[in-house]
Amino acid sequence: MFQSKRRAAAARQKRNLIVYSNPDSIIAEQFRTLRTNVQFLNGGKKSTLLLTSPSSSEGKSTAAANLAVSMAQQKESVLLVDANLRDPHIHFIFKIPNDKGLADVLTGQAELKDAAYQTEIGNLAILTSGQLDSNPAELLGSEAMEKLFQKALENYDVILIDSPPVLEVTDTKLLANKSDGVILVIGEGKTAIEKATEAKKALEFAKAKIYGVILNEMK
Repeated sequence: MFQSKRRAAAARQKRNLIVYSNPDSIIAEQFRTLRTNVQFLNGGKKSTLLLTSPSSSEGKSTAAANLAVSMAQQKESVLLVDANLRDPHIHFIFKIPNDKGLADVLTGQAELKDAAYQTEIGNLAILTSGQLDSNPAELLGSEAMEKLFQKALENYDVILIDSPPVLEVTDTKLLANKSDGVILVIGEGKTAIEKATEAKKALEFAKAKIYGVILNEMK
């Protein structure tokens, strides 16, 4: 029974991290194309990139994880941050601990260098959500968040942020305003045109620079 659960968990990880488990697939190539487009938009500079979606269950976290892996495979130093403090997923995708992470760093209970989890995938490090005991919006909009970005960019080429759905909480607007660029993930067959348009307007109102849209095929 225990072995079957481990096999099931490994299978789910392979499905989620297709760029890592099947680098020759069409999907992996699409993420490499996305990675290249982001590099052109950034002009080769260090940057902070946020991924969000209009609503939940649109594949945003999986897209963020695969883009992070693709960038790390290109020898970029990447920090993937799970800023969805209300409903985190990144530690599930990578099957890593979440005993300390972003919330702990922002509240001064941990240092970034101690909280970041170094993976075996290229130069990819992950900062999970950590243990939350206060208001997420206050933390994410705080001066501590800005300082974390500044500190992280001293050691990483790219900070990739998995944020909450933009239409559900205010957290994402705060983060989008602090990021160099935003990618909107839309679930094919799930997101109504009205919601996609509303999400775009919300990001523009936050003065976010929208790099583009990922149309995620929902299965």
